[in-house]
Amino acid sequence: MKITNKPYFSGHSKTLGFLLMAIMLGACNEGTADLDDYFTEKRAKPARPIKPIPELKPYLRYVYPAHEKDPFDVAMLIPDTTPKVVDSGIKLDANRVREFLEGFPLDGLNMVGTVNKENTLWALIRTPSGGVQSIRKDNYLGQNYGRVLSISETEIAIKEVVPNGNGGYKERDTLITLKDD
Repeated sequence: MKITNKPYFSGHSKTLGFLLMAIMLGACNEGTADLDDYFTEKRAKPARPIKPIPELKPYLRYVYPAHEKDPFDVAMLIPDTTPKVVDSGIKLDANRVREFLEGFPLDGLNMVGTVNKENTLWALIRTPSGGVQSIRKDNYLGQNYGRVLSISETEIAIKEVVPNGNGGYKERDTLITLKDD
């Protein structure tokens, strides 16, 4: 038996395949007579009337009563950068030498006792570092210019000067009570 290296399809069979394919594709197009009849029938019917375009009502602008600002003005969203300083008349003494206990926040200081020395009641304050410091009336403590108003056996009354949020200052009364350790 002799083995040849011939292609599977010879030249005649290729031609025959193309011819067969052309016939099959041509059979798919039998005509468009039924489609033409359908469109002729639809075009013969009278057209339906088109609804008229609805009439547009004129826009009535609403004017807000007693309002001077336009609520849709985007300029209102821009932050006001002008400072609104409300001066309450409280002045801080910038020339006063600050005391040792003014270097600590008030909530970090604890009253741990009192001492009576020369008919004056002194309070004992524990600092956050663990040291104990003595103070008397009119001493300062805390970071908000807190001045000691009075000292009793169980508490220290303090008047702080804090910012009021409008560029000025306001006074605030605070108490430090005796802590039991």
